[in-house]
Amino acid sequence: MKFQIYKVYLFAVLSMLFWGLSFVWFKIAVKWYEPVTIIFLRLVLSGVLMLGFMFFTRSFQVIKRKHLRYFLLLSFTQPFMYFLGESFGLKLVSPTVASVVIATIPLFTPFAAYYMVRERISMSIIVGLAFSFVGILLMLINPDLSLNASPKGVLLLFVAVFAAVAYSVIIRKISPEYKPVTIITYQNLIGAVYFLPLFLIFDFQHFITVKPTRELVFAMLQLAVFASTLAYVFYIITIKQIGVIKANIFTYLIPVFTGLLSFIILDEKFTWLKITGMMLVLCGIIVSQFQKISQVMINRSTRKRFETNTL
Repeated sequence: MKFQIYKVYLFAVLSMLFWGLSFVWFKIAVKWYEPVTIIFLRLVLSGVLMLGFMFFTRSFQVIKRKHLRYFLLLSFTQPFMYFLGESFGLKLVSPTVASVVIATIPLFTPFAAYYMVRERISMSIIVGLAFSFVGILLMLINPDLSLNASPKGVLLLFVAVFAAVAYSVIIRKISPEYKPVTIITYQNLIGAVYFLPLFLIFDFQHFITVKPTRELVFAMLQLAVFASTLAYVFYIITIKQIGVIKANIFTYLIPVFTGLLSFIILDEKFTWLKITGMMLVLCGIIVSQFQKISQVMINRSTRKRFETNTL
């Protein structure tokens, strides 16, 4: 049990790391391509890779007719609406600010999960949310207490936030029926179909004029493999194991990773407020997961006593 739960937490952290990096990779790719082009290409690449993996491993699953509407709705929320909001918002704000707004997803998810799938909201989750929310606010403020974000950009990012909340609830309805690889494959391929008309109408003429560089190709491959494939696989595994609410608490790690990596890769400036905010975010993660960790330790202790008494 101990190995399993901490492996799940490792998957959760890795998925947030890859999504945190995606803001940096996007900022690199958007130097050449428009947002819709970036999204469309990363979804196509990811879908093709996943299809190849499923056929190679003979793990291909066909969608049941009764679940088709859920897959269509799932892909509409994420990647379609989510990436529209995130990508166009990211053009107007810094990677760190964008990731901070995206990290508010757990503030809304518990209530959606409670009303739609009756998932319980514990006190440890509420306290963890409070710590992390304060941390996020600190990361949004400049030393002179002014906001360092475009209102329009923030509004677009909140479109992504609510799309992600809906995605987290819908995924619970089909995740017990399908392997994570299957869900991600169909999700990305259907999402690519949603984006195809936008790509052809608005971006195609610009796309054919761009001569790809090594930096651009590398950024696109990383977005496709890590952000659009592995991150979602790890995330779905996490949701199946610890639930929507606890899984989404880890979203607060995204701005921490993005902030650090933006500082290293993009030379984004750091302030003491950002550093303090990151520390509070980490505290919120730990507090929100305390009940789950305590239960694991209690179960281990109980099992050891039982085995000792049996002997």
